[in-house]
Amino acid sequence: MHLTRLALTDFRCYPAADVPLEPGVTSFTGANGEGKTNLVEAVGYVATLASHRVATDAPLVRSGAERAIVRAAVTAADRSSLVEIEINPSRANRARLNRAAVQRPRQVLGVLHAVLFAPEDLALVKGDPGERRRYLDDLLIQSAPRYAGVRSDYDRVVRQRTALLKSARARPPGNRPMLGALDAWDEQLVRTGAELMAGRLELVGALRPLAVKAYAAVSGDECAVELTYRPSLRDKAEPAADQEQLAASLREALAESRGAELERAVCLVGPHRDELELRIGELPARGYASHGESWSFALALRLAGYELLRSSGDDPVLLLDDVFAELDGQRRDRLAALAAAAEQVIVTAAVPADLPTAMATTRFDVSGGVITRAG
Repeated sequence: MHLTRLALTDFRCYPAADVPLEPGVTSFTGANGEGKTNLVEAVGYVATLASHRVATDAPLVRSGAERAIVRAAVTAADRSSLVEIEINPSRANRARLNRAAVQRPRQVLGVLHAVLFAPEDLALVKGDPGERRRYLDDLLIQSAPRYAGVRSDYDRVVRQRTALLKSARARPPGNRPMLGALDAWDEQLVRTGAELMAGRLELVGALRPLAVKAYAAVSGDECAVELTYRPSLRDKAEPAADQEQLAASLREALAESRGAELERAVCLVGPHRDELELRIGELPARGYASHGESWSFALALRLAGYELLRSSGDDPVLLLDDVFAELDGQRRDRLAALAAAAEQVIVTAAVPADLPTAMATTRFDVSGGVITRAG
């Protein structure tokens, strides 16, 4: 799988940009703040309908513009597709596939598979559990796009339950008519939450050996690394990916936590509070891993995701955003060797010297939002 064209209108710093792309390694070089990262961010948005840098869409639209448009031409083994996404901060986004409007933007998910590694990925190891949950969900949705609907439904249930809990807390204990409605939303949380948890657990099981292999390849260290899914249930052991059993466990946990939820007015149980625990040897990576180990683990998670998506038959596009400057010489060379096997790699760097000499590239210069082919 590879991109043959990326076109932007009013996306970030670009009033307009149109870049032809081809298989192999393509690099975009330029000083910080000139627009390099915006390009890989746009590719990642087509693949996931989310930015790796911001939580909302508003910053993606160029200042003074009403909307942004991202167009990506994608060639895979059995098809060629054109994806167009209109980003509207003040109303619902819209999307087109092969120039035909789709009912929901998430219907274009799966057309492009991409794996992005960026400096922000240190948060996968050092950051809060929400960073690791997002990593799992973004990868889950790329591998099985139907989970976009599952996650959206689950998020809606959590918002509604939270609103009901806040309303109940504002009333005296004997005057809480909304508790009947809360029971109904509990069942919605059980249904959607069990499905999301089952998908995550299956994903972690598939990622585990791939991450171990990738960590050894990147770090040159055979030290054992481990991924464990820790649920927000009384039993913190990683459960089986059995949807019915998970539903029963969630239902029981909700009943046990009802009093505490009413007191605190927050949802205390469900996949929105679960954790992906990362360990290096006997110690948790968060708080104990060195800077180099953290980089290696973060990169191993991305490369594991790459291999997982690759197993579906098409190589994902590999996006490397200004990462070589952050790595020591050995890790740079190992990453370059791993990237060489990808069908298409898009890499950004401040200067050409930041790129390993082994990476022969088609190079573009980026300055002030203007992209020109070098040489």
